[in-house]
Amino acid sequence: MSTPDAETLAVYDARAREYAAMVDDGPNARLQDFLERVPPKARLLDLGCGTGAMTVQMRAAEHEVVALDPSTGMAEEAKARYGLKVQIGDFDDIPRLGHFDGVWAHFSLLHAPRTDLPRHLAAIHAALRPDGIFLIAMKTGTGAARDGLGRHYTYVTETELHDLLEDAGFTPRSVETGSEEGFDGVVAPWVVMTADA
Repeated sequence: MSTPDAETLAVYDARAREYAAMVDDGPNARLQDFLERVPPKARLLDLGCGTGAMTVQMRAAEHEVVALDPSTGMAEEAKARYGLKVQIGDFDDIPRLGHFDGVWAHFSLLHAPRTDLPRHLAAIHAALRPDGIFLIAMKTGTGAARDGLGRHYTYVTETELHDLLEDAGFTPRSVETGSEEGFDGVVAPWVVMTADA
């Protein structure tokens, strides 16, 4: 068991409204592709849901969604913006949440320590029903570091992430790479992988 990084949480708690203004910019095309691969009225986990924009998109598509985030500031902003009830919890809470048809971890697991990633991915695999789908987005690179805001990141290579998924029992299906400016104003490379349970 581990606890979320306190400095990272403090950034999100203090700047949730500002963060929401940057990321809550309408329907997400990547999420729409993900939703087309889950069954109708699926049970989904928005893992590290932040201020809730993608939870709202999932629910608009008539899915049952569990929204989980460790930041009380983010949860309060999600309630203020969308009326969402976010469960406060971290990656170690996955086993208590039941089973899912899909798990969406869009730039959330990158805050977990590298040594914890195998455990978290195994828990996600165990939580997915047969034929369940998992999407994970991470920043690419090596090592770990804090950004200019103080948030802790674990960086992975595409090969490393592929191997981590396979070791957890997943079958990786698709890969997308790119780069974009983050909340800290820095352009950084990323990888998104979709995998079957």
